[in-house]
Amino acid sequence: MTFSEWLKKSLLTKSTHKDSQNQKFVETDRDLLSSEKVNFEDGRQHNGKNFSTFVFPSIVPQESLGVKEAWYGQSLNLSVITEFFPPDYAATGQLIEELVSQLSKQGVNIEVFTGQPGYAFGTASAPAVEQVGPVRIQRSRSAQLWSRRVRGKAINGILFTLRAVLHLIRCVRRRNLLLLTSAPPFLPIVGYIAHLCFGLSYVCLIYDIYPDIAIALGVIPQNHWLAKFWQALNRKIWQKSKGIVVLSPAMKQRVVATCPEVADKVSVIHSWGDPDLIVPIVKKDNWFAKKYNLVNKFTVLYSGNMGRCHDLDTILAAAKQLQNEPIQFVCIGGGPKHDSFIQEVHNLGLSNFLFLPYQEKQVLPYSLTACDLSLVSVEAGMESLVAPSKLYPALATGRPVAVICSEYSYLRQLITEAQCGASFENGDSYGLAEFIRRLNNDRKLAEHMGVASRKYLQSHFTPEIIAKQYLKVLQKAVS
Repeated sequence: MTFSEWLKKSLLTKSTHKDSQNQKFVETDRDLLSSEKVNFEDGRQHNGKNFSTFVFPSIVPQESLGVKEAWYGQSLNLSVITEFFPPDYAATGQLIEELVSQLSKQGVNIEVFTGQPGYAFGTASAPAVEQVGPVRIQRSRSAQLWSRRVRGKAINGILFTLRAVLHLIRCVRRRNLLLLTSAPPFLPIVGYIAHLCFGLSYVCLIYDIYPDIAIALGVIPQNHWLAKFWQALNRKIWQKSKGIVVLSPAMKQRVVATCPEVADKVSVIHSWGDPDLIVPIVKKDNWFAKKYNLVNKFTVLYSGNMGRCHDLDTILAAAKQLQNEPIQFVCIGGGPKHDSFIQEVHNLGLSNFLFLPYQEKQVLPYSLTACDLSLVSVEAGMESLVAPSKLYPALATGRPVAVICSEYSYLRQLITEAQCGASFENGDSYGLAEFIRRLNNDRKLAEHMGVASRKYLQSHFTPEIIAKQYLKVLQKAVS
């Protein structure tokens, strides 16, 4: 969310998240998501306790998960452009690395243009040019400029976009398709320029929908000239694209509501978790759990970005209710809310929290399984704007998952279908605390939910399954 913070500091506006215009924007978003019929059902679970579950109509038909491995008569020379890529710890970069690996195994000729580590990293530099198997990786040097400052990170994003344009000028004859991520959020304009100047086809991969997020967070008013200009530019970019990939059904609804004429080219492709990398490890055999004294405590894990779109208040309130019980909360990662969250914990005098930095990829199989329950949260009003990628590795761990989100979120349907945990309204700290107590006292229930988590991931969200869905979109784009 550093771009949003930079906008807030740079624009001369007094808007906040309580601004009436932006509150109306959020309410419109909820109307959009509730426009389809929703069936409510009280799911009674073990020991007679009630946890509300929400059964949504199926948005993505099951047959769409099957992908015909058909080539469309033209070889695919793909250029992937994204600001973040390993050794950066950013989840978006790690996901792109895994996607690139899977696509290359399926015969796609791939080149990656990215930046030096600039989000979260153990090493501040990486090779400018690197060959990893059949994949060529080129890194821009500009991403290191003022990297520790909020405004510097935003400027780096702009400079990276400009350097991506220069890169395309040099390599345009080697590629017939671009895959552009929304990191940074204005990067898809590179595809639009490439199409106008060179007739190059491009596909947009949207992680977060801007400027809608900035509006919902109160960074800029809905009627600000920048918001209107950005939305108009988005429509132009989406119309000229050969495909648009979003991470959830709600995000597709948002894109189509903004630009109805692109409805047929928007594909919902979820993020994924790698069940070969992340495997269930019993805590007593887990060196990470031993190192941080987690073996004999019921451990609740939040791993990943603590951003402005994530609900940490409900987690904090639940932890306060459980402070005198043998339950340990572990938060791994960083983000805009990280420091303030730690300060709140200190202000409340809570001793049941452990904060750790982002972990190297090779540590994730141990850090993610050093728990008894994983947490995923999204702030109310963000349902169609973001999709938490941290959910999918959490499913791979074979642990239950508790999701904090609004009643409109697709996450509720997913958790209900998987039968792998429970979902809670934003602010329902009592329900969350009771669920944690339930799992602590009923380890068989926790084990059953954990098995269901991993089984659901293996059936729906492995790298192999998701890569086939991407391949279908990419091949259609060059057909």
